[in-house]
Amino acid sequence: MWKYQKIRVAFIFGESNIFLKGTHFDNIYYNFFMKALKRNERIIVTNFPTKNSFDTSILKNNFDVILLWSNNQWGMPEELKNIHTLDIPVIARAADPADAPKSIKLHEKWKIDYYFHFFDKSFFYDLYPSHFKYKTIIFGVEPSLYETVIPYDERIKTKILNSGAIGNTKFISRIINTIKNPKWNALRCYYLRTKCSKLSYVDYTSTLDHIFVNDRYPLLLQKYAGAIAANSFNPNAKYWEISAAGCLTFMEITKKNKGQFLGYEDGKTAIFINQNNYKEKFQEFLSDPTNPKWKEIANAGRNYTLKNFNNDTAISSLIDLMEYLLK
Repeated sequence: MWKYQKIRVAFIFGESNIFLKGTHFDNIYYNFFMKALKRNERIIVTNFPTKNSFDTSILKNNFDVILLWSNNQWGMPEELKNIHTLDIPVIARAADPADAPKSIKLHEKWKIDYYFHFFDKSFFYDLYPSHFKYKTIIFGVEPSLYETVIPYDERIKTKILNSGAIGNTKFISRIINTIKNPKWNALRCYYLRTKCSKLSYVDYTSTLDHIFVNDRYPLLLQKYAGAIAANSFNPNAKYWEISAAGCLTFMEITKKNKGQFLGYEDGKTAIFINQNNYKEKFQEFLSDPTNPKWKEIANAGRNYTLKNFNNDTAISSLIDLMEYLLK
């Protein structure tokens, strides 16, 4: 057991990491690491924005846990000098799935004891060796951004919102992307989202073709009664961001993307869709948009999300992991 009342955490990341500056179009990581982590009273966090090389020996006797932005060199220093001389547990956020092959090589080099992310365990172990230790921690909903939303009855119900990156369906682009990145190209990752974007009753907005970036994304979501969350391989933060905003969330939940682990229930807290039934599910809503059951599902999904997937709950789960490693 550590001898201090609060856990002393050294958070290491690259000083040029755009995701941690609060000005990126996606503020999920900024709100989690730079806001929620700091406000928890069980820990004392010191940020270490670093250059290409960071001598970790300065952490000795001053910190109980080392937290890494990622187990990949993007957004991190290239070198963590003397980390093997420290008797301090190291926790790292697992990098994007496409980066797993390179990240595996840093496991020993950076002396990583445990990983976390909002991936399901089975998805993580599809990417990483079975002896790596991993905990699912679902983060991304910053409570203050979702406290007050436009009432469901006042939202657009003649269209369904679809937002985010989609794949390029042009023949030449598909060939090039398949050769350059056969599994993790946008069309394969967002196949259903891409198909949805072509529907006349779907309002599609790409990642940057609107003003609703940074912390303004919830303002876009709450304009609509219904919105689409679709990811082919694993659910991402859009699933709980959309739900937290009070939308009737059409979630791609399949055996392939292992989405059941989130705990949403079809027809109770979300509407589950797949490549075979998505048009039917959309039409069921659009043909009877004022049916009170849609509002009930949306509200139940919002309550479930705000209770289980907010950043403060996620940070508490991360601190539980720290305490476990310090026993």
